Amino acid sequence: MKTKKRTTLLRYWTTRYLITLTTGLLVLSLFSLWWMEKTALEYRLSLLKYLADETADRAIKDNGQIVVGPLLSEIVEEREKILHLNEQPIIYIVDPDGEIIYTMPQLYIESKDNVLPNVIMNNKDTIQKVNINEENQVYVVKSPIREDSNKIKGWVVIAQEEGSLTEINQDHGLLAVMMGGLLIMGWGVIYVLSRRISKPIQNVAKAAAQVREGNYNIYLKEEESHEEEIYELVESFKEMTTRLKHMEKLRAELFAGVTHDLKTPVTSISGLIQAVKDEVVTGNESKEFLNISLKETQRLQRMIEDLLDYNAMAAGSFKMHVKSENMNSFLQEACYHWQITQEEQNFEIVVELPNEDVWAKMDSMRVQEILINLLNNAKQALDESGKIKVVLYEWNGEQVCIDIIDNGKGIPKHEQEYIFEPFYRGQKKKLKVRGLGLGLPFSKMLANAQHGNLVLKESNEEGTIFTISFKKASSE
Repeated sequence: MKTKKRTTLLRYWTTRYLITLTTGLLVLSLFSLWWMEKTALEYRLSLLKYLADETADRAIKDNGQIVVGPLLSEIVEEREKILHLNEQPIIYIVDPDGEIIYTMPQLYIESKDNVLPNVIMNNKDTIQKVNINEENQVYVVKSPIREDSNKIKGWVVIAQEEGSLTEINQDHGLLAVMMGGLLIMGWGVIYVLSRRISKPIQNVAKAAAQVREGNYNIYLKEEESHEEEIYELVESFKEMTTRLKHMEKLRAELFAGVTHDLKTPVTSISGLIQAVKDEVVTGNESKEFLNISLKETQRLQRMIEDLLDYNAMAAGSFKMHVKSENMNSFLQEACYHWQITQEEQNFEIVVELPNEDVWAKMDSMRVQEILINLLNNAKQALDESGKIKVVLYEWNGEQVCIDIIDNGKGIPKHEQEYIFEPFYRGQKKKLKVRGLGLGLPFSKMLANAQHGNLVLKESNEEGTIFTISFKKASSE
């Protein structure tokens, strides 16, 4: 299978941000250039119109005659400098019929009989765009020359190529510097920010690779992170590795404990039978040895059955027969059967049921297994005399719950989070009761398989409360 090439988080985001930023700035630059050219054209046309009007005012004397002298040429040249054009505009002074009287600096528009084209003279617009040929387009600005009687004595016509009017070389350089500066600054900012974000993620990724290889002794450098998500990621990973390290240590201890618990009855049985075989004991004593061996065999068989049941449940090959059951009658009967099978009766058991029957969806045989396991644990937690209370009730109108309450010494605080781990047994129970530590994990799996749950509700020095919950059902 072809492996897809991957890149680092820093390179991935900085590259894409750079492409996005470059594209955005390019579009913005093109729009700015268009706007600057448009603004420059309008500004220069207005200046040309002002130049035409001023020239028209100075081109006529009091007697009504059009005169072009040195003073007019100096004024025109001075006003042209304001336009900042690479090419000098062409100024025509014509009579009312369009015949050219004066041109500065040279004749720009070729015309027959030294007369401006009708397309210019007959157009009423003072500013117009004229196509000289396919390549050249010029703007023409006109201003009438009037005498005191307001009679038109001629026209001042100024012509300039469109490209010269829209040319903004100096502004192009300024725009390029500004956009380049924004590009470099934007890329630098996103690089620094991306590096700040990616660094802790890279550290977590490297640590995760070590965990994958089975090394839980990792160290993540303490880095102050203002981003909540990054902080949560790093802290959660630290907690996860700490828990994995603890669970790995616990697994080794539990494996050793389970091996010892399985080996002990085998060794005991082997020694007892060997003693009978070698006639070390005879008569009634040999029968007692055989009875002990039988009990050890039965205990070993129960351990093996627990392992097989747990493996079957974990593999999902455990069948459930869930149906609606009357919890009042079921609970009362199950508790009574368990109580009469107990050899020692130095405790009190109380069953509290609601006045009306409560129905739940469950597998009665499997729930009885859960209940017996919890009652056995409750009894083991009691002192020489104690009390066990079993309470049935509804919760939120959707669930049916059973609380198993004892007044024993409770489960130590530091052991409570591990009680549902396979093969885990608390220190006191490990010394007092022999077993594999599969009772509570298996019970929880049975409850979950019936769309229910088993939780440790509360545990302290005054006692422990376990709660089993199932979905409420309608009565049949």
